[in-house]
Amino acid sequence: MSDMIRVVVDAMGGDNAPGELVKGAVQAVQGHETIHVILTGDQDAIKEELAKYSYPKDRVEIVHCSEVISTAEPPVNAIRTKKDSSLVVGLQMVKKGEADAIVSAGNSGAILVGGQAIVGRIKGIERPALAPVIPTENGCSLLIDCGANVDARASHLVQFAQMGSVYMEHVLGVKNPRVGIVNIGAEEEKGNALVKETFPLLKECPGINFIGSVEARDIPAGVCDVIVCEAFVGNVILKLYEGVGSTLIHMVKGSLMKNLKTKIGAALISSSLKETLKAFDGSQYGGAPLLGLKGLVVKTHGSSKAREVTTSIYQCESFKKQRINEMIKDYLTDK
Repeated sequence: MSDMIRVVVDAMGGDNAPGELVKGAVQAVQGHETIHVILTGDQDAIKEELAKYSYPKDRVEIVHCSEVISTAEPPVNAIRTKKDSSLVVGLQMVKKGEADAIVSAGNSGAILVGGQAIVGRIKGIERPALAPVIPTENGCSLLIDCGANVDARASHLVQFAQMGSVYMEHVLGVKNPRVGIVNIGAEEEKGNALVKETFPLLKECPGINFIGSVEARDIPAGVCDVIVCEAFVGNVILKLYEGVGSTLIHMVKGSLMKNLKTKIGAALISSSLKETLKAFDGSQYGGAPLLGLKGLVVKTHGSSKAREVTTSIYQCESFKKQRINEMIKDYLTDK
């Protein structure tokens, strides 16, 4: 089929490999007839996991790889020396056009290095950026960058805002997305040197709906759709966000199970409570795409379970169908 989307899944990457990665891949092909999954990794281990499921055999294939890049390995050395690793082989397939995208829960640094060195940047992009979608009171927002560029420059942050706006509008359907820059106050004169330099550039950037500074406490309320920052700040926000969300869910569930009275109350509100708590589950949005590359590379959590893997594969399908790379390229060319 001409509209078939070919997605590589690094079956050996992450804490729950290969089990949850294979399970997520199977669920993806079962759910969408336009998805073809390529599992890279140890053939025997992958076959053992696949044997547990019924699935369309013609849309799941295995590419055997003899090496694995572990979480603790130095990224540059790992990409350079482990040419037959499940990650490098998958990235090479994306580069050669043998696959439309790759999803990996493996070594974050290796994914970032490999994405740039193997897949390559779109012409005009100074730095690619990791951009996860995070839940908010009003739906969701895009946090860009959360891990790729700790020492970013103002021009990088402007491109993050541009790429993030394209992604939010065409993948998530947010018209004229609001863009904010993370700051320690609402006033324009506040912030560190990077924020002060970037702020006026975003104000004058054509095509960007810039609303100004955004404080961390306002992010969960959904005050903007694209949250711009450098990677150190973004990663701290993301990790704190996940930690607080997980703690709150645990505390709420615990308080409702304290005694018979609270258990009865919990039973009465169970359906509404489940829906509310579901909003804080970031796995429903998939992984973080590395925006700015010639091909699609998606990083999922190292602890990803099947559901997040499946959602990430669907995310790749939307990304490809909406031609996001071409749109980013056209946007920058027009500017």
